[in-house]
Amino acid sequence: MKTTLGPLILWVGFALPMGAQQSPPSPAGQQPAPIGSPQPAPIGAAVPAQEGTPTLGQQPEPTGLENIRPTYVLGPGDQISINAFEVEEISDKPFRIDSQGDINLPLLGKVHAGGLTIEQFEADLMNRLKTIVRQPQVVVRVVQYRSDFVFFEGMFKVTGIVPLEGRRNLIEMLSSIGGTLPNASHCIKVTRRMEFGKIPLPNAVEDPEKRVSTVEISMGSLRDNVDPADDIVLQPFDVISVERAELVYVNGEVARVRGVELGERESISAALLITMVGGLTKDADATKARVLRPILNTAKRSEIPLNLKKIQLGQENDFPLLPNDILVVPRNGTRSAMRTVLPIVLPTAASLIIAVLVFR
Repeated sequence: MKTTLGPLILWVGFALPMGAQQSPPSPAGQQPAPIGSPQPAPIGAAVPAQEGTPTLGQQPEPTGLENIRPTYVLGPGDQISINAFEVEEISDKPFRIDSQGDINLPLLGKVHAGGLTIEQFEADLMNRLKTIVRQPQVVVRVVQYRSDFVFFEGMFKVTGIVPLEGRRNLIEMLSSIGGTLPNASHCIKVTRRMEFGKIPLPNAVEDPEKRVSTVEISMGSLRDNVDPADDIVLQPFDVISVERAELVYVNGEVARVRGVELGERESISAALLITMVGGLTKDADATKARVLRPILNTAKRSEIPLNLKKIQLGQENDFPLLPNDILVVPRNGTRSAMRTVLPIVLPTAASLIIAVLVFR
């Protein structure tokens, strides 16, 4: 008895779920990928690195280095790992930069890396690999640094990663980078990982969640050597930061309404501030000035009365203005009213005098 397979095949075809597609045959020796698993990238495409998973031979980078890594300048003694897509000969292998700043790479030979940032070195490698791979993708990571380092952030003349190269104090490191910019704040902040111990200053603050210790140090104290203890010994991965100088504002009856940077000063006198903005206007009421000062941890301000006239005459002590203070100089109400009334009164009086003379 003959059996016809046609109806059976047709029945099986209809039994499949609607929209199901047949998977393409897998290469010999490979199992097809399960549904929902990531598919292999096409030839020439970049393979994204998985976050938090270091490549072979790579050590996790210290916290805070992720954003500065491309600007790190390579040098003799650094050990690097190269991840080059489709170039297995140099991928995920550690290479040490020699004393001349060179490394010997399979396929590429001697390549100079010393003095280049990681970003520049990646670009150089991609350019060299264009003769081998159509669309090279390269990621370079530092596996072992030639020395410990610290981070400088903010309004410094030099920012980024600076090698410690032994035991170095804060003043010494500031001098090596040229110090701060003219518009830098008078306070610098040092942040240290707790595994290196708390910063040995009484005003240092610990953050148990972030596992760091922070302290603010006055640039004036460092410069004038007011407290030698402020010149702390830096530890690996310390972050030294400085913000833009804080401002004091002046508003009202002055020649130029503006904010004035304090720079490295902790305060500025009211008399000096008035001079810096060009003095008072003719309508200013110097006896009724006031200072609006921020109240800590609130959005409110306290009001402090100030008699600028007596300060300018030397009858009262000058008043120090602190960061974010607002000096307000009001208009003299009487003088302003006279300026408004006189243009109206004088023509009227003149008209009356003329009328009287005519009738007489």
